[in-house]
Amino acid sequence: MRAVTRVVLMVLAVWVVALPGATMRPANSETKSQQALEEMLDRFADAWNRHDLDALMSMMTSDCVFEASAGPQVDGQRSEGQQAVRAAYAAVFDAFPDARWANARHFVSGNRGVSEWTFTGTQKDGKRVEVTGCDLFTFRDGKIAVKNSYRKNRPAL
Repeated sequence: MRAVTRVVLMVLAVWVVALPGATMRPANSETKSQQALEEMLDRFADAWNRHDLDALMSMMTSDCVFEASAGPQVDGQRSEGQQAVRAAYAAVFDAFPDARWANARHFVSGNRGVSEWTFTGTQKDGKRVEVTGCDLFTFRDGKIAVKNSYRKNRPAL
């Protein structure tokens, strides 16, 4: 009887997984990994608000890529490698000395993640900017390999 019960349970498990729209929950280690990446995105957002370049770069791979929301290429301004990405981040802080990213919300699925935020900052000419945006991330080895930034196009206030 036990063997029959096991077979029935196995058949039911296969049937449930085969149902349209059915998904399996991630393994416990995958859940922990995704939680760790979401926590890193919280620290990453905090580092942006502190304008802490060292902290930001510590969370990025050595061959990291930053695709800014504006720039000459179709992908915006693309910066590759720690030195170039650090310089691009510093340029943001220089352009907006009071830059702040509020209401950060993150989610992670596998090696990809998203952060939504509201950016506020004042340009050197005194014009204030307030826009919503998001970052699309690609992770590798527990760090950010790609940060692809998008934001609403709104004139300065």
